[in-house]
Amino acid sequence: MAARARGFGQYSGVARAIERVGERWALLIVRDLLVGPRRYGDLKASLPRIPTNILADRLRELQESGVVRRVPTVRGGYELTPLGRELEPVVLALERWGWSVLGDPGEEERVSHEALAVALRSAFRPEAAASEPATEYVLHVGPASVAAVVDGPTLDVVPIGPDAVPQPRPSEPAGAAGASVEFALEPSQLRDLIAGRADAATVPVLAGDDDGVARFARTFHIEPADPPDDAAGGLGASAA
Repeated sequence: MAARARGFGQYSGVARAIERVGERWALLIVRDLLVGPRRYGDLKASLPRIPTNILADRLRELQESGVVRRVPTVRGGYELTPLGRELEPVVLALERWGWSVLGDPGEEERVSHEALAVALRSAFRPEAAASEPATEYVLHVGPASVAAVVDGPTLDVVPIGPDAVPQPRPSEPAGAAGASVEFALEPSQLRDLIAGRADAATVPVLAGDDDGVARFARTFHIEPADPPDDAAGGLGASAA
């Protein structure tokens, strides 16, 4: 059998997976396509720092790997294949891990509509939501906005706003009359709210019931990672 040109020389599932989707930007493209089909320009807008030639290369490589395919009915459109959609639990698990160690946003780091949608899907706690009233959350984080409908243990979340890729908006959940809330946060405030570190009462509610933000915090949660021992002085104290 011929050697793989860019392989790791490892007969391993992890090695093979990284060979297919481990190149720089590849998993972020997969993340965005988990939200729905996207045109080339949509992907470029969501990932503004990716050079156009690299985006074209990654899309070609992901197609060759069987992860992405062209959308015949959409000019310049791409979507995940069934094989690509099997990456969803992997991407959501990686998203949860990343949020647990997120830190403060960098000066030029932004939140896209797609990134916000995937963050909420990764933070969703169906067991907690099952005991809460059905609610539609309209959430604005910087320039990104999503509508998330929670109905028992189910979640439907889509990007919204004038520059979001048009998609069917989730319908209002059954029995959710009046159970809606709209609020806006800075990225670091969203991090603290999802981590359980923020006081929900201090978040200004743009519309809806006052308990909506606290209900959101119970429904969407990612446990933050413990700080490294050396950051807390533990390793230094032991060494001393």
